[in-house]
Amino acid sequence: MMKKFSGHRLWKLWTGLTDGILCLLLSAMVTLACVQIFLRTFFGGGFLWADPLLRYMVLWSGMLGAVVATREGKHIAIDVITYLAPEQTKAWIHLVIHLFSCGVAVILTWAAVIFVRNEALFGSTSLMNVPAWIWNLIFPVAFGLIGFHFFVALLTDIIAFFGVRLQQATRAGTTTAGE
Repeated sequence: MMKKFSGHRLWKLWTGLTDGILCLLLSAMVTLACVQIFLRTFFGGGFLWADPLLRYMVLWSGMLGAVVATREGKHIAIDVITYLAPEQTKAWIHLVIHLFSCGVAVILTWAAVIFVRNEALFGSTSLMNVPAWIWNLIFPVAFGLIGFHFFVALLTDIIAFFGVRLQQATRAGTTTAGE
């Protein structure tokens, strides 16, 4: 018997995967940095490739951290307008903010794709003779995922907003019909 694969299970799998990759990356960074410190302290030098690799790992963990923060709604936000706005307009404000943020993320994704494509065309290599564009793939991937998470937040806002409106209209219709 085949089990039904729901969107909720897929979402949990996705969040577990991104969280797991981020945890592995951070653990590897801390371990490599400690090994590098140990080697420098006791042997007068470390691995030549470790410092550039750590820089790339910091970049990747920062971008993946931004993806996770966006997914959780804990990204940096300037919420003065939402804080001061009346309760009735907050749903509209969130909708507009998520629409704008999604648009900005899509533009940044496109710019990052162009950047990585140009890196690939230039053909330069970086750390460990790996092409530079591979190390920079995190930019379009992360901005694309950030845009995806803002799009999901936008859809959630739309469903919540129009769901509330539909419930209010239904209640108003039953109240009018009952009079």
